[in-house]
Amino acid sequence: MRNPNEALMRAALDAAERGWYVFPLRPGDKRPALHGEATCPHTGDCADGHMKWEQRATRDPDRIRTTWWHTPYNIGIATGPSGLLVVDLDKPKHKGSWDAPDGAATFKALCERAGHAVPATYRVRTASGGEHLYFTAPDGLRLTNTAGTIGQLVDTRAWGGYVVAAGSLTPAGPYEAVCGPVAAPLPLWLQSILQPAPRASQGPSGPVTAQSRRYADVALTNETWNVVTAQVGQREGALFRAARALGRLVAWGDLPRHVVEQALQEAGETAGLPAAQCRSTLRSALNWSIAHNQTRRDTA
Repeated sequence: MRNPNEALMRAALDAAERGWYVFPLRPGDKRPALHGEATCPHTGDCADGHMKWEQRATRDPDRIRTTWWHTPYNIGIATGPSGLLVVDLDKPKHKGSWDAPDGAATFKALCERAGHAVPATYRVRTASGGEHLYFTAPDGLRLTNTAGTIGQLVDTRAWGGYVVAAGSLTPAGPYEAVCGPVAAPLPLWLQSILQPAPRASQGPSGPVTAQSRRYADVALTNETWNVVTAQVGQREGALFRAARALGRLVAWGDLPRHVVEQALQEAGETAGLPAAQCRSTLRSALNWSIAHNQTRRDTA
């Protein structure tokens, strides 16, 4: 007799064969099907203390078959243990934002501004019509989740996060692999945006390195794009946040202040803000950020 759950079980096994750690999600849902800490029975995997879904994710084919044989669980991939960085390109959630760029358009524009094509890699179309782009993270680099760091409607999942795997089914639609047989290595330019800045010594700042210059240039491109694409009612806030973020790079000597001011002034005016309002916002935000970031520190 054919097991009605065989397709989901096969999808979970396929993910494990790729080297990815999987765990069950609720049938037809995106939430983990595993018990929480409050209801932990302290048996099995949790005999020595409660283990969360990231710790209980597995690549063991026997455990996968046992788990999926009786119940049509959807499949979660624990991105951190799997050595993955997944870029989540979402669709606007509000009907009134039909003309706003979606995550795919924002990410494509960022790639072009960084001088690169959209990377060819393993992709999954989500139930909402968005996309998940899978990349392998460099060994020894522990990236975490982000929300909007790259751009509007562009999030990432790494340590502490998970994605719904291809083959999963929800009332909104299926998750389907659409192209790319393997996950490509994380591009260096994208890594430079996501990687925490290295802890600097307490001594005087040295010359700007090629790596910090590359990071600063990508950050300038990213923050400028965030301002240009900000929605009505959010544009001054986006300009303020961009100036605060880039102000620390000015303070650290990675970017000249006049370059930041000119780029953000043009971005603000392009977004529809009055020139005088842009100048005032930039002056106050940059002054504050520069004054409070005289010493380079870790940042995400």
